[in-house]
Amino acid sequence: MRKAYIVLEGGKVFEGYGFGAERDAIGEIVFTTGMCGYIETLTDPSYYGQIVLQTFPLIGNYGFISEDVESDKSYVKGYIVREWCEYPSNFRSEGDINEYLKSQGIPGVYGVDTRELTRIIREHGVMNAMITDDLSKVNPKELNEYSIIDAVKGVSSGKQSILTPEADILYSVVLIDYGAKLNITRELLKRGCKVHIVPSTTTAEEILSLNPDGIMLSNGPGDPAENVECIEVIKKLLGKKPIFGICLGHQLLALANGGRTEKLKYGHRGANQPVKQLSSGRVYITSQNHGYVVVNETVEKNGGKVSLINANDGTCEGVDYPELNAFSTQFHPEACSGPMDTSFMFDRFTDLMRSEKNAVK
Repeated sequence: MRKAYIVLEGGKVFEGYGFGAERDAIGEIVFTTGMCGYIETLTDPSYYGQIVLQTFPLIGNYGFISEDVESDKSYVKGYIVREWCEYPSNFRSEGDINEYLKSQGIPGVYGVDTRELTRIIREHGVMNAMITDDLSKVNPKELNEYSIIDAVKGVSSGKQSILTPEADILYSVVLIDYGAKLNITRELLKRGCKVHIVPSTTTAEEILSLNPDGIMLSNGPGDPAENVECIEVIKKLLGKKPIFGICLGHQLLALANGGRTEKLKYGHRGANQPVKQLSSGRVYITSQNHGYVVVNETVEKNGGKVSLINANDGTCEGVDYPELNAFSTQFHPEACSGPMDTSFMFDRFTDLMRSEKNAVK
């Protein structure tokens, strides 16, 4: 066993043991409460630039399964667990998370008090941290000044691709890739959508030239407000085609409609976030991964209608734009691993596209 240290912004040190890649890393430390789904967490582009702390104490018991990834690589800066399973047991397992972390150049730490670490983040808010095997390497100035910038540019694909469903093609969807999870594409394909994936730098004119039935705004990492060019593109798309935004896409859609976003103290990350539908009072359990939220009153001043709120803190979880044939959710209706309570949101999107096509006829 090799010693490893977690150094928090402000100087507090946790001593544990290293696994994964033998290297140092600085990132924004965040926690996620999922009891399973660590493969999806490790490969979710929305964790770009972050050191991820798992609150569930045992991670890795079903190994690593390439079929379950959400992207072709990992974008996390580091990984922290209470205990990792050296001998996974699952008929689909292709290896363990230690080997995966090594293959991705990601340092991990285990054997630390993850409950105490989580309490610190909850009390003080998201902060920077460093993983190292030598405390003499810690540079407090470098640690304190670290920030995540150009996150979408760091994860968005630089090329276009087209995926077609196995059954008949019912709809054509342009998916703007801000760091899209693969399961968004899977859910669209299930519903007979041909999916044209385009980079975040694609212009509105290029998107409309593809003549889609609908436009999907994907999830992604970082501060939504820094994506000025993306927001301008969405402004030009408003009202032209049905639009569905998820997570970062939800935030960018709000910003394009004159709304405002702000950073949460420690974010919502995990597979157990309760979301209340205001029209019915019904509560859904959802999977989430975000550090920023749309400010409720700012979208309602500009034609949007907050349709869903977080049952814990009242923050915005969904907005309808009835005049624009658009809607969005802060949570992940394509959750995998996670609750499937809200997968009907994709059906709502296809309903919008079908109504639009019928209206044209």
